[in-house]
Amino acid sequence: MNYPLISEYIEAIKSAEDNFEELSYLRPVLGDDGLPVMSAGGFSVVFKMKDERNGKLYAVKCFTKEQEGRSESYKLIADELEFVSSNYLTPIKYYENELFVDTDSSDEDEFPILLMDWVEGKTLDVYIKENINNQFALGILAYQFNKMAAWLITQPFAHGDLKPDNIIMKEDGQLVLVDYDGIYVPAMKGQKAREIGSPGFRHPSRAVDVFDEHIDDFSIASIALALKAIALKPGLWNEYGGNDRLLFSEKDFLDLSHSKVIATLQPLMTDKEFSTLYGLYMIAWAKSDLSHISYKLLDIEKKQKDAVHIAVLRYLKAKKNVYNEEYDFRIGKAIKLRDGKDILIISCGSMVSVALGVSDVIEQNGYSCSVMDFHTIKPFDAGALTDNISEKKLVVTIEEHSIIGG
Repeated sequence: MNYPLISEYIEAIKSAEDNFEELSYLRPVLGDDGLPVMSAGGFSVVFKMKDERNGKLYAVKCFTKEQEGRSESYKLIADELEFVSSNYLTPIKYYENELFVDTDSSDEDEFPILLMDWVEGKTLDVYIKENINNQFALGILAYQFNKMAAWLITQPFAHGDLKPDNIIMKEDGQLVLVDYDGIYVPAMKGQKAREIGSPGFRHPSRAVDVFDEHIDDFSIASIALALKAIALKPGLWNEYGGNDRLLFSEKDFLDLSHSKVIATLQPLMTDKEFSTLYGLYMIAWAKSDLSHISYKLLDIEKKQKDAVHIAVLRYLKAKKNVYNEEYDFRIGKAIKLRDGKDILIISCGSMVSVALGVSDVIEQNGYSCSVMDFHTIKPFDAGALTDNISEKKLVVTIEEHSIIGG
């Protein structure tokens, strides 16, 4: 069976109310260019749709190429996942002959679609790029992935194509798996795989005959190791990361003895959690699965905010007001809130509370700290700054800015 061109699908989706059979209540979400929001892959194109009745967002997947047994496979997948309660997955439903498309590419004019909840967030690789200078965020990502992996490895089904593009980090920190084309469910036992995953994340010996609940094991081990390594040493991403990999490439999987990445990771072996994940990776590479390994080995500690961050948050919660309502502010005159000889912290506005919280931590670590509120920037109290800056070992400003143009 031949399928429509993406351009033909776009025209059909524009008039969704006329072209859907059962889903006529869906409308396309339009981008700044006035066209339906969409993303295209090797076998399909996905449109962002809104239910006009309640505003709920959905993803509608339209197929551009034939895949043998797709209809039956999606019915089996939907049946299996219907009874799986997990935030890591999104409900799906397969509709046969649902969308009318005026096409010159096929003798047919009605085509199947897959309906899923729309998952708003960022793919794993995009999240890493945006947070490469935030080790706390990278540590939390590694923890969240391992938490999901520990759940997934115990299930009777497998995703089949674990890679950054198919893992979404939502704004609330929840990871969600998307793209279920390659999923294995128990009802498929004995069948051949419809796809074998991506080269930068699959075991080198994986083939269509390898299709069971363990096909994700090697991908889990390699991604877990890469995320932990990046969290410990973010510079690895700039050195080895790419569009088709986190750290490891297909070449690394084929010959570990000559892998530059493996050699570069050796200094990280002093970290116990990294060493454990490194061991899991080696077992998964040698055995191609982790069927004899406890999922508990994927447990890593959830990274905590540092002591300064915690202390500042506690201070802000306990002391919202620095001044009382009767305080006599004078334009152009800075206010010394604390006096110390080692460090001077200068701040203004809402960040004065933060400055006081930071000074608490500094004092606890044996240093004497001054805090000054320069509440008036113009005119600026230069004299107060000159009088208080001499003989200080360190001067720090704590300011509030927008990330855009700040």
